[in-house]
Amino acid sequence: MLSNSANDYIQREGPLAQAGLLANIGPNGNQASAAAPGIAIASPSTSNPNYMYSWTRDAALVFKVIVDHYSRSPAPRDMFLRTLIDSYADAQSELQEVENPSGNITTGGLGEPKFNIDLTAFTGSWGRPQRDGPGLRATTLIAYANWLLDNSNKTHVNTLWPTIQLDLDYVADNWNKTGFDLWEEVSSSSFWTTAAQHRALRQGAELAKALSKDDLAESYSTQADNALCFLQSYWNPNGSYITSNTGGGRSGIDANSILASIHSFDPSAGCDALTFQPCSDKALSNLKAYVDSFRTIYGINEGIAENEAVATGRYPEDIYMGGNPWYLTTFAVSEQRYDSLFVWDAQGSLQITPVSLSFFQQFSSNVQTGNYEADSQTYGTLTSKIRTFADGFIAVNGNHTPESGSLAEQYGKDDGKPTSARDLTWSYASAITSFLAHDGILPTPWGAQGLQIRRDANGHCISNPGPMSEIVFEVERNTLYGENVYITGSIGQLGDWDPANAVKLEPKEYPYWTVRIEIPASTTFSYKYIVQDQRSGQVTWENDPNHEVASPFKGQSVVHSDTWHN
Repeated sequence: MLSNSANDYIQREGPLAQAGLLANIGPNGNQASAAAPGIAIASPSTSNPNYMYSWTRDAALVFKVIVDHYSRSPAPRDMFLRTLIDSYADAQSELQEVENPSGNITTGGLGEPKFNIDLTAFTGSWGRPQRDGPGLRATTLIAYANWLLDNSNKTHVNTLWPTIQLDLDYVADNWNKTGFDLWEEVSSSSFWTTAAQHRALRQGAELAKALSKDDLAESYSTQADNALCFLQSYWNPNGSYITSNTGGGRSGIDANSILASIHSFDPSAGCDALTFQPCSDKALSNLKAYVDSFRTIYGINEGIAENEAVATGRYPEDIYMGGNPWYLTTFAVSEQRYDSLFVWDAQGSLQITPVSLSFFQQFSSNVQTGNYEADSQTYGTLTSKIRTFADGFIAVNGNHTPESGSLAEQYGKDDGKPTSARDLTWSYASAITSFLAHDGILPTPWGAQGLQIRRDANGHCISNPGPMSEIVFEVERNTLYGENVYITGSIGQLGDWDPANAVKLEPKEYPYWTVRIEIPASTTFSYKYIVQDQRSGQVTWENDPNHEVASPFKGQSVVHSDTWHN
């Protein structure tokens, strides 16, 4: 049976995956001896493709596995892992300071996707910025900080906080801006990125509160609400799946959404659909659409029944390296199902809605919508078949894993042989988390339980501007008859750089023009003054550089007296 095959594979591959992951962390890992301490290489492959770099995203996901393992281990804990985690934190703090093509620490450099393994900037052409990295890194370091707080080590948390805050501030300021997706191909808004940002802000708010940084906690919480609001917009009700990227010209069916669901898994949140928990009706419907999209495009999936496991890849239109199945995406499918099974067993029931009906009818064609208690025959039939289905995806990867246990990035869609980068660190991490889910070893809850969003009369989500402050803008400018001075900038209150939405100043003490505007508190933004001729419509911008300021704390007011940049 597939389940037995999966169990055998897990017992054999589990220790090898752990060893493979550690081998790719410098400088003691035998595949990463040239890497700086705490640096996780993506892969030791140096050609076709060259992955001998450290991606912020991959490293954060890898070290989240390490932090979770360390924190749930009984005392005495493995000090080697503790040293690794501290080295990771130190390396990431140093990387934040490295000026790179995306900018520096204050001008967008935290969105740089990858670095050389000696902690220097990678300056070649690349898809940048990628805005998931700071949120993922914050989530990993927050997990470590929470363990430290639970073990009465607030002093060490205070040393981590500046690194965490830089990432959280970046996320709070940039979550609603576009960037490249996790596959580094599409520049748009991305479900994966928004989900990662939402979780980071939500956890960051709680940590800030624990450290008595209440203003920051309120700011992060407000932006978490807004990110959660935006997350709902990815749902495609017509296709009943998540449109993973808002751009790119593809179907939108993408492993991006599966990975986001398992990354967002909170065992205490039940089958919450707002956060797309693994067992939510939307996540299950999306999972079926995703898996089915690969049934007919890979030779190795040929002849497999529609209710049996298949190899899956990034997205059905993929052509990278020929467009093959990936180990980490196939593991992710099994992990989502294991997460779902745990929650159903914990709550003693499962619910089938019109949205998730097609998912469940794979396993019982006559099943109907409704709530099924754990002692019912329907519940037992469905969960048994879903577990077998989940085991099947583990077994599929097992069938294409060499005897050495090495996990590459991909395996051939027709011959099933490992291909692309060898010993991919993320592949090992995904194997570990999938095996843990199979064994019922759960991640720590992170705050997804009981979340709500505000909706208008049409059911659309309403964003929350959060706590406000007040700024009086003042600038000296001589004008001609029919000309007026306006201000526009990088936030909605200033028109998002659109002259048509700019805010008019009043010449109460000409030539000094002033306006009083409510601005979200503790927010960094940039702006410029412009002159608009009401007769001709001509717009004259002041010269560079932009004015850049941070608004005061909640309820406070400040005056900015500026000089027009000629």
